[in-house]
Amino acid sequence: MRAVRPLLFALLPLFASCAMFDQQDETPVSPGNRMQGELSVSNGKLLLRPCQEQRRFVISDSGNTGLLQESASLLDSRDATLFADVSGNLGASPVAGTDGQLNLTRLYRVQREGHGCDDPNFKRQMLRASGHEPDWSVSVNAKGMVLERPNQEPLALPYLEEQLPNGRFNLTSEANGLRIELWVAPQRCVDSATGAVQFLSAELRSNGKVERGCAYFGGSRTQ
Repeated sequence: MRAVRPLLFALLPLFASCAMFDQQDETPVSPGNRMQGELSVSNGKLLLRPCQEQRRFVISDSGNTGLLQESASLLDSRDATLFADVSGNLGASPVAGTDGQLNLTRLYRVQREGHGCDDPNFKRQMLRASGHEPDWSVSVNAKGMVLERPNQEPLALPYLEEQLPNGRFNLTSEANGLRIELWVAPQRCVDSATGAVQFLSAELRSNGKVERGCAYFGGSRTQ
């Protein structure tokens, strides 16, 4: 488990809180506001500093999203930071020196590498999916989708979306004799190259060839 043991011990009280929450009756939870920012650990508490802000919020995983466990597996030390994309409801914090408490309702992704707060395309994107061996990526917005592969020109395509049961959906496009299908499902997925954890799995089908990867919703889409 590398150097994550100090962090795991620091977050043990938070895991205990999650266990207590599991024993309570489930009640409907508002999806709240979507936020992106940097995660860090201070005095055994997981904190989120939203992008381009100085405020810090104590994380409470009231929605059992798994962020605490995912962060413990990704952080190498207490001084490290991660990028997280979450939804939650803000409230008062019992911890001095913080600006409130973020009660999580949903985890979209958490990562150690990548653009994070500096991603210029995030707000315009509806979905981004990618995979490796071989590398591929698909970016989707309201105007179309763009398929990118190494040593090839980006391919811009129109698409049709079909909603499927259990939160799944697929995007399809046909152009220039090429049929592209992107199948997406709500499922924990770990990027094999970066270790980033995303909560959508993706499968790219191109003229019968199947390539698997992970995906996340962009800033213009939440579900």
